[in-house]
Amino acid sequence: MKMTDNALNMIKNQLKRVMAAGGFYAEKLKDVDIDGIRTQEDFETLPFSEKADLRNAYPLGLSAVPEEDIVRIHSSSGTTGTPVIIPYTQKDVDDWAELFRRCYEIAGVTKKDRIHITPGYGLWTAGIGFQLGAEKLGAMTIPMGPGNTDKQIKFMEDMESTVLCATSSYALLLAEEIEKRGVKNKIKLKKGVIGSERWGEKMRARIADELGVQLYDIYGLTEVYGPGIAINCEYNTGMHYFDDFLYFEIIDPKTGRVLPDGELGELVITTLQKEGAPLIRYRTHDLTRIVPGKCPCGRSYPRIDVILGRTDDMVKVKGVNIFPGQIDDLLKELEGASSEYQVFIDHAEGKDQMTVFVETALDGERKKAMEKSMKDLFKTRIGLTIVPKAVSIGDLPRSEKKSTRIYDYRY
Repeated sequence: MKMTDNALNMIKNQLKRVMAAGGFYAEKLKDVDIDGIRTQEDFETLPFSEKADLRNAYPLGLSAVPEEDIVRIHSSSGTTGTPVIIPYTQKDVDDWAELFRRCYEIAGVTKKDRIHITPGYGLWTAGIGFQLGAEKLGAMTIPMGPGNTDKQIKFMEDMESTVLCATSSYALLLAEEIEKRGVKNKIKLKKGVIGSERWGEKMRARIADELGVQLYDIYGLTEVYGPGIAINCEYNTGMHYFDDFLYFEIIDPKTGRVLPDGELGELVITTLQKEGAPLIRYRTHDLTRIVPGKCPCGRSYPRIDVILGRTDDMVKVKGVNIFPGQIDDLLKELEGASSEYQVFIDHAEGKDQMTVFVETALDGERKKAMEKSMKDLFKTRIGLTIVPKAVSIGDLPRSEKKSTRIYDYRY
């Protein structure tokens, strides 16, 4: 993505702020001549930041403002060991609300909607981000948080919720429960804003069909505000992101080389306006690409593709690199396969073995035929011989949070 002069100037201002603040970036960038950064190529010589850097800055080493200006902290989900603490100023909170408001607007959500929020609240950024944006939009929020499916469905009925905000796993669980209870005619949902984990086309189609909604992928990470920094529009040609607040690069995850638009690589983010914890060339480890050209919707915001997976989600089996997104794409073509799958990898008799469980409504000989097709697809597309296991719908566990797809028992 070509850097504009405005973006370059905003980045230089951020660099001056973090250097003056001391702490993490002042040390990391101590040898950088900020006035010498005049072009995009100059900027691309700056070092990357990693999550390990952010952990080393615990608790408030990332802060670029006086402590009295910090109004809130958040911490990323799933962190093991030392947590990553992200401080927010009031401007950061307000900016995040504005970004999320734009996301709702792109999804066609208006102040007349009733927004049912199921992601968690607390140190995690999810629930409160969905709420901030809805309040900024002026819509009614129903801040349910996760769990208690009976109460979720009752409130959907009684409050006539029109927009569901959830992880894809919990959206599927709710869809199945609504179908099972025969209350679909009492549910008024029109749209689903789904985030926090990658999900494939089969899962998307199931949720959309069973809930009767139009679905939107929302993207974000705690280190960079939280959810609400990108979302797909009605044309579903990628996720629009907000280049007046964020500068996106795609790099080769092995070499760090910046890749041309359209090539798949790792997303790197620089914040342009963040006060509390600005980030310079932060490696997200999320795999995507810049979608070139203009979107048919006419919006000027640039786009990234849906997230294929994470560089640290990759597993290597018999020398073959595999990402969850590849499995999603493959199962999309497998007739009779549901959206739900799990992969078990173990090591027996001196070799790796990968077993793939997939839910299906097929039975008998048709189920066996599907298993054979699955085995053939994995061999021809991924180059790996698997043990295929077709199971009945509902046999694999459902989650109120993020689903675990791949279990590696070799280590």
